[in-house]
Amino acid sequence: MRLAHLAIIVMTGALALSACSRSGEPKPLHDLRSNSGEPEEFAIVPNKPLTMPQTFAELPQPTPGSANRTDQTPKADAVAALGGNPAALQPGAAGSIGAGDAALVQQASRYGRDSTIRQTLAAEDQQYRKNKGRFSWSIVPRDDYERAYRGQKLDSYSWLRRYRQAGARTPSAPPAP
Repeated sequence: MRLAHLAIIVMTGALALSACSRSGEPKPLHDLRSNSGEPEEFAIVPNKPLTMPQTFAELPQPTPGSANRTDQTPKADAVAALGGNPAALQPGAAGSIGAGDAALVQQASRYGRDSTIRQTLAAEDQQYRKNKGRFSWSIVPRDDYERAYRGQKLDSYSWLRRYRQAGARTPSAPPAP
């Protein structure tokens, strides 16, 4: 009789654990949530200091939802610090290609290109993660990114060795770990 009670308790526990799983949506591969209840200090980004323009005619027209003059621009600041042109980061018209990238895009798409490749890959990746996540449950939270994509990972040193053995000129590489 005790064995039957133990079996019922184990089955009930397994049923309760399975009820806690997310259904319908794929499990995130990088689970970066913090359950500490404390504020996230890296989510707070201070604004740039307010400055008074020489004339109020320099101020742009207010546009709801657009960037503010005091918002941080870390990418543009990094480009400027490295001697680049921060204006090159600003896209032109929606979907347009900048003048500096037109030749690159033309060369890369000389054999044709699929304009919906991002949507196709996102849907295929979501299905792949859903299939991989069916039997990957764990009592202890863990990061499953490496396990999910392990079969698709290229061994760069193996390919470097193959190319060198075939006589191809290859760049130098750091020693294998």
